[in-house]
Amino acid sequence: MKRLFLKAVTLAGLAGLAAVAPATYAGGHQQLDSIHFIVPGGAGGGWDGTARGTGEVLTRSGLIGKASYENMSGGGGGKAIGYLIENAKSSTGTLMVNSTPIVIRSLTKVFPQSFRDLTPIAGTIGDYAALVVKADSNIKSFKDLVKIYEKNPNNLAIAGGSVAGGMDHLVAALAMKSAGADPLQVKYLPFDAGGKAMASLLSGEADALSTGLSEAVGLASQGEIRILVTTAPKAIDGIPSLKSEGYDAEFVNWRGFFAAPGISESQRKKYTKVLGDMYNTPEWEEVRARNKWVNIYNPGNDFVKFLEKQELEIGSLMKELGFL
Repeated sequence: MKRLFLKAVTLAGLAGLAAVAPATYAGGHQQLDSIHFIVPGGAGGGWDGTARGTGEVLTRSGLIGKASYENMSGGGGGKAIGYLIENAKSSTGTLMVNSTPIVIRSLTKVFPQSFRDLTPIAGTIGDYAALVVKADSNIKSFKDLVKIYEKNPNNLAIAGGSVAGGMDHLVAALAMKSAGADPLQVKYLPFDAGGKAMASLLSGEADALSTGLSEAVGLASQGEIRILVTTAPKAIDGIPSLKSEGYDAEFVNWRGFFAAPGISESQRKKYTKVLGDMYNTPEWEEVRARNKWVNIYNPGNDFVKFLEKQELEIGSLMKELGFL
């Protein structure tokens, strides 16, 4: 079961990374007047950072005229999905950011919709997960974390910006499983967004936090938190990974964009193209490097096929672990 667990999570996160390369950007041509980005969670989370980073690049590079943002947290992301579906006719200029949780939360019936009820535009980035603690925590390494967990899982509260059984919970379970501990005993504190989960760590409510690496790097550079380990294949800028510490586990969370159902094919193609052209701008590389994102361009039908495959893989994994 251990090998299957690790393999399933890795495949679910990594499938589709070798997708179609983005088109070459000729530069200097505005393709869209504006894009309104809906973020299904609060400020400070990975979705928020992805939407605002993407909008920053698209406007600074001149690919679009202006970008606006709307945080719409609630229902584990279901509120934003429902809004986009119900207001489809008036939301043709809107893109909603989402990620692996749209698959997980649909499987666990957190909300009744799935990616099939929207128009998938493209997967755009990958973000490794991380386990972090407060800067002054007595937990100095992932091994310290495991020791506390093995002694008594109830003595280790791990927060995350997703519901119980969601992605941050699965990542914490993955990490403990890779260390030979029981993944089902994680004392998990669920929050509706990454920013709220981070606040619980900083307030001392949680002992550790399962989050995206891009959400953690800013506070780590400010000295407020320490990143114990990531789920990358190797250490990044001196930050150890589970792999580099000798644990056989890795994971990357895709993030991408969805439009309202029923948009025209020409509008869908415009969104796909502008996101593809974004990769070849210097502004994108600046934002990507700042957030330590992995480049992914998984557009249109390739994105749909990837989502279908991930749904099968994660569904099988969650059943084995008892999350479904």
